[in-house]
Amino acid sequence: MPYFDHSATTPIHPAVLEKMNVVSASYYGNPSSIHSSGRKSKAIIEEARRNIAAAIDAESSEIIFTGSGSEANNMVLWSLRQADKKHVVSSAIEHPAVLTVLQKLEPLGITYSALPVNNHGRVKPQDLQDAIQPDTGLISIMMVNNEVGSIQPIKALIEIAKSAGIPFHSDTVQTLGKIPISVKDIEADMMSFSAHKFYGPKGVGFLYKRKNTKLKPLIIGGGQETSFRAGTENVPGIAGMGEAVRLVKENLIQRMNHLEKLESIFLDHIQKACPEVIINGCPKHHIPGVVSASFPGQRSDILLAKLDRRSMEVSSGSACGSGSVKPSAVLEAMAIPEDQNVSTLRFSFGRENTESEVIELAKVLGVITNG
Repeated sequence: MPYFDHSATTPIHPAVLEKMNVVSASYYGNPSSIHSSGRKSKAIIEEARRNIAAAIDAESSEIIFTGSGSEANNMVLWSLRQADKKHVVSSAIEHPAVLTVLQKLEPLGITYSALPVNNHGRVKPQDLQDAIQPDTGLISIMMVNNEVGSIQPIKALIEIAKSAGIPFHSDTVQTLGKIPISVKDIEADMMSFSAHKFYGPKGVGFLYKRKNTKLKPLIIGGGQETSFRAGTENVPGIAGMGEAVRLVKENLIQRMNHLEKLESIFLDHIQKACPEVIINGCPKHHIPGVVSASFPGQRSDILLAKLDRRSMEVSSGSACGSGSVKPSAVLEAMAIPEDQNVSTLRFSFGRENTESEVIELAKVLGVITNG
């Protein structure tokens, strides 16, 4: 069954699965135990931490393992409960793991401003400058949008934050494995990642926290992860994520070129098969392999069902918001009309997709929408 929903989750890489199976079978000790079995498990965790740090040009001490990208986002935002400055600047197209959390924090005295985006899904740096208040204690803006793939002018936004002395956090869940990521180049103070977005296992992620950046723990207990994230570590999951990141570093250029080629072929064929199709997002600043396309006069849920019957799996937007036909909040923020909004599908390609598969996808869409 051709799978075109890699922005929602990626199939686990065979080498990652093999690594996890070995670790599950042989490294069963509690990493906090001082006996031999515990030390072996601890060594597996630290090996993964080194692989991850090396892949993003960080130091090992700056990597905090979490249960997901959402947890990493929550850790950063809930930390504001104990901060002196309690205003946050974010954007209108953030993942619910940011915007919904900020809404939940309002009764605790934390306020936020959601910056608008243009019709390409990008924040204007001047809007960030204008939104900063005397009590702004955090700026949290995603690097890449999960629905349309637009890349924010992240360096310009971070420069504004640095000039104002405000910590900058970015939800970078959609970046690793698709574009180069270096914390020396992108000088964010904190960044959230999730393993299942780059061919690793579900249920494990990490937070990059620049040295000396203030952060309070979300989960309190035994003091694991230098007391930033309590709970016995998911050793096989962390090992798998470390292996997935190692493969990202080794194969990044090859993967990027593959995704760019698939996207180019798909766009060429879909525009011929469906002349009325509208491509959303930013044509210049976007990650490779993600296409948000609107099919005027069609409903996304019906298109999804028809594609599924033909064994083709895509998404109508964010997988975390699927299951309903209400308009996408991201597309609304981009001022896309409602009739276009509810006719939109997201296609996100991966390393195992082939040219013939994306050509067939375009052909089938032409039959469905013109039938």
